[in-house]
Amino acid sequence: MKKRIKTAVSLLTVMAVLFTGCGKAEKQSAGSGGAVQEEKSGTLTPEDRAEREKTAQSEKAALKTDFKVDMKDIKTSFIEGGEAVHDPSILEVDGTYYIYGSHMASAKSKDMRKWEYLYRGAPEDNPIFGDIYSSKDGALAFTGSTESVIPASGTSIWAPDVKYSEKRKLYYMYFCTSSNFYTSTICYATSPSPEGPFKYEGNLIYSGFNENTLDKTNVEEVVDKDTAMKTYTQDEGISYDYRRYPNALDPTIFWDKDGRMWMTYGSWSGGIFLLEIDESTGKVIHPKADPEKDVDPYFGKKLLGGGHVSIEAPYILYDKESDYYYLYVSYGGLEQKKGYQIRVFRSKTPDGNYEDMKGEHPEPGAGSHNNFGLKLSGNYRLPSLDQAYMATGHNSAFIAKDGKRYIVNHTRFENRGEQHQPRVHQYLLNEEGWPCMLPYATDGESVSEKGYEKSKVVGEYYMINQGTKIGSLIAEPEKIVLTEGGNLFGEKIQGMWKAKDGSYYIHMIVDGKEYSGVLCEMNDEAGTKTMTFSAVGENESLWGVKY
Repeated sequence: MKKRIKTAVSLLTVMAVLFTGCGKAEKQSAGSGGAVQEEKSGTLTPEDRAEREKTAQSEKAALKTDFKVDMKDIKTSFIEGGEAVHDPSILEVDGTYYIYGSHMASAKSKDMRKWEYLYRGAPEDNPIFGDIYSSKDGALAFTGSTESVIPASGTSIWAPDVKYSEKRKLYYMYFCTSSNFYTSTICYATSPSPEGPFKYEGNLIYSGFNENTLDKTNVEEVVDKDTAMKTYTQDEGISYDYRRYPNALDPTIFWDKDGRMWMTYGSWSGGIFLLEIDESTGKVIHPKADPEKDVDPYFGKKLLGGGHVSIEAPYILYDKESDYYYLYVSYGGLEQKKGYQIRVFRSKTPDGNYEDMKGEHPEPGAGSHNNFGLKLSGNYRLPSLDQAYMATGHNSAFIAKDGKRYIVNHTRFENRGEQHQPRVHQYLLNEEGWPCMLPYATDGESVSEKGYEKSKVVGEYYMINQGTKIGSLIAEPEKIVLTEGGNLFGEKIQGMWKAKDGSYYIHMIVDGKEYSGVLCEMNDEAGTKTMTFSAVGENESLWGVKY
């Protein structure tokens, strides 16, 4: 019998606070480390807590709620996303959304729910990748094919990221080829069209080299051979030091608020790294060595991880509203039962330090990495889903032309083995500027900036807690009640809640932990309209859905 997490699914008997008010939601600056920097009207003040404690006993005694979870009467469905694009990277162009993924797969959509293939597979006529096979000294020379310097078992082209360069009026594609878990090459290509063909431009970063293969890379253009052998290899040059230095995998690019272009990359091995890019050429700007700040002249600035623990798929997005850079990564193994999941850190500068809600980040010797990073999504079951979602990971993120924010990832499923499909969820920033991922795949919903009438919020909810564990466990729904007096009760949990007037912000305390989140009315995945909440605290995410 499959083990599962019992988390919290909510029942809000909320004859309570009116969530609407006069005027727009007040904009607040985000505090560091997730801590509230100034008292906000939505938070649970000491006075709020004292008031709720006075009524808690009588409200609990008056409850008639059956906390048994029974979802059999809730309509279920399965979104047929259409196409399997692993490691999807999103691009919005004139009302069309493109995703590019591993194994040379790509697709497009008008609504981010139903996708149709552009191209897939690794044949030489795949138009997206154009002339990638044409040069023996090209993307597959060092890694990624059976004929590479370090051979792969087959053609291995992974994780492309495509962005438009205003400076060059071209689309840049950064991608990687790989031969094993630490030997890879980061390459790039350009095209005037998001649908290609992309022209191969060159190789940028190599990993997995040793004394016999160093001369097949560009490392010696940056450091001399003796330095490279002493620094990047072990056993006197016999093997690459993959626990300290990166696997050149999963490149993604972004622009900072000053218009500078950057590339972040890495998968397991030595962790996540960052390099600046010269936008006029697309090539790497190698930094000066600065060991005290973890800056290597060839590989760049180390941001997170190391010691060959699970961390990969870095994606950085700057948000003008919060003035933070958000670094998304995935933990766990990508297979259905290996706990693949989305985590996020943030920083005020593009090169870090990137920290989680506790002001921390993973590094060798810091303890189990499951304790680091705000976990946004893992394995979970919700009403309306015909089966649990599994291994939700390797995401990209973007702020659309209309200002809405989205996270795009692939997901596996409880009863479909290793089959996978893309999913897109809208996310909102909470009052402290942390991403809160909405529970269901987007279906065109728009949050009410002024909040919601009481009649739309009161009622029964299911809530799950994503927790922070890495593994095959599924976050299962459990019922809770949010009372008129602002208390929170479940079968085995207790707490309190408060909403901020005139906004969509909600604050909760569950078993002593504080969570700050958002409310949003949206369609579930069977098309039923429901009120939802998403709240985060101590690196955990709570999702609640009303029926």
